[in-house]
Amino acid sequence: MPRGERLAAKDRAYAFVKDQVLSGAFEGGELISEGDISRSLEMSRTPIREAFLRLEVEGLLRLYPQRGALVVPVSPSEVRSVLEARLVVERFAAEKLADASLTTRESVLVRLDDHLARQHELVRDERLSAFLEEDRLFHSCMVEAADNLLFTPFYASLRDRQVRMIAESLLLEQGRRQTILDEHQQIADAVRKGDREQASVAVATHLASTRSALGLT
Repeated sequence: MPRGERLAAKDRAYAFVKDQVLSGAFEGGELISEGDISRSLEMSRTPIREAFLRLEVEGLLRLYPQRGALVVPVSPSEVRSVLEARLVVERFAAEKLADASLTTRESVLVRLDDHLARQHELVRDERLSAFLEEDRLFHSCMVEAADNLLFTPFYASLRDRQVRMIAESLLLEQGRRQTILDEHQQIADAVRKGDREQASVAVATHLASTRSALGLT
C-alpha cells in the first residue's frame, strides 16, 4: 500500500474508533477487536492497530495482546472532577459575558444562537455525534469569548471527556437532549439580558443536571 494511502487509512481508523468511543457506541468496559474494526472499515489490521495504540496513549483504550482493546470506563471521580472544573470556567465565562457591553454580548449571541439552532436540527435528525459536537461548541464559544488566556486552553483540554460524558448522560436519561436545549437557551437568555446572577445560576443548574443524569449525587 502506498505511504499516503496507509496514512489515510490510519487516520480514518483512528477517527472512526474515537468517535464510537466518545459517542458511547463503544461502551466503557466493552472489548473491541482489530478484526471487527477491520471488517467494518474494509481495511487491513495494520492501520487499526496503529489507531488503537494512539487511543491507548490518549487514555481511551487499554490494549490486551491477542484479546483486543478494552474501552476504558469513565470513573465517577473523573466525572466529578471534570464537572467541577467546568463549573469554575463556564460560570466565570457566563458572568463575564453578562457584564460585557451590549455590542460584545450581541456578537457572542449570534454564535450561541447558531449553535442552538443547529442542535435543534440535529435532535430532529437524530444525529448524535454532530449533536455532541455542537453541544461542546456552544460552551466553548462562551469560554473563548471570555478571553482568559489560561482558561481557554485548559477548557479545550477537557474536550474528549466532556463529549463522552454528555453522550453517556444522553444514553442514561431519556429526554436528556431536550433538557440540554432548554438549559442552553436559559444560559443564552441570561447573557442576552446582561443578568450576571441569572447567567451564573443557569450554568450551575445545567451542570448539576448533567451530574444528576450521570447518576451522581
